[in-house]
Amino acid sequence: MANAAALADTRSSSRTTGARPPADEPGRRPRRSPKWLSPVLFCAPFAVLFAAMYVAPIAYAAVESLYTVKRSGLGLTAPTEVFDPLANYTRALDDGAFLDSLGRVALFGVVQVPLMLGAALLLALLIDSRSARGKGFFRLSSFLPYAIPGVSAALVWSFMYSSQSSPINRLLEPAGISIPFFDSELVLWSVANIVTWSWTGYNMIIIYAALQSIPAEVLEAAKVDGASAVRIAWSIKVPSVRGALVLTSVFSIIGSAQLYNEPTVLRPLSDGAVSTTFTPIMSAQNAVASGNYPYGAAQSVILAVLVGAVSFTFFRLTSRGEQG
Repeated sequence: MANAAALADTRSSSRTTGARPPADEPGRRPRRSPKWLSPVLFCAPFAVLFAAMYVAPIAYAAVESLYTVKRSGLGLTAPTEVFDPLANYTRALDDGAFLDSLGRVALFGVVQVPLMLGAALLLALLIDSRSARGKGFFRLSSFLPYAIPGVSAALVWSFMYSSQSSPINRLLEPAGISIPFFDSELVLWSVANIVTWSWTGYNMIIIYAALQSIPAEVLEAAKVDGASAVRIAWSIKVPSVRGALVLTSVFSIIGSAQLYNEPTVLRPLSDGAVSTTFTPIMSAQNAVASGNYPYGAAQSVILAVLVGAVSFTFFRLTSRGEQG
């Protein structure tokens, strides 16, 4: 009690005289770091890696594409690079093989991407349905093809497509049917089948995750109102995963432009149906292999600009439809 009274007297006297009570701990108040410092430090590793692995190579390719390779004599002297900003781009736009590769990949994307995403959406809806059993098994089995490297998957499918060992044609042989998988008119769709098999499960997982965010009350209310499972899927679930569908569509568009592994693996077995310029990436790689780095860089820049324009246009169209 005496200590409490003494402390009260000390506080009252400090109020009267205006003196501050002694501080509990000596020293100045610690300085606080700026609020922007933590986010910057958190994002710095990603920003450094992104700049080193993406921005720097793209910038180097863009600069390299402004030069052209000049060879003189009978090839006894080393080729030199001369600054000519439009030469490689003009040559690429006049190159029939490169333009054919762009058209081939565009056709591939227009047909394969909707079919793959439609299959992924259907799988996600089936697994998400209330009556589905063994959901974990079907999710895992659908995703497993994505876990197989693309080159390995292409090698397996090359065996499936081979005219000598194709089990598919052996099963169809009693019916007198033989599918020429490496025919010049079918080889693109043989490649599309491999890509669809590999990536449908990956896209299904993204769509399925979006389905899990739909409130259970909304689905229950629709069921109470008498909506069938098909009606619920079409009117509630599909509109709710619109964002996931847009995301997977953009990923698929970019992936179609980067088509390289599957046709490269199938090329030795295709009897010339898959050329060294079958896709834009293969065409650019072919230019680099021949020693013409600036021309390969120009092809890469053209492809990057086209993919960026298509992706931006797709985003604009989908966002406009969502706002409307």
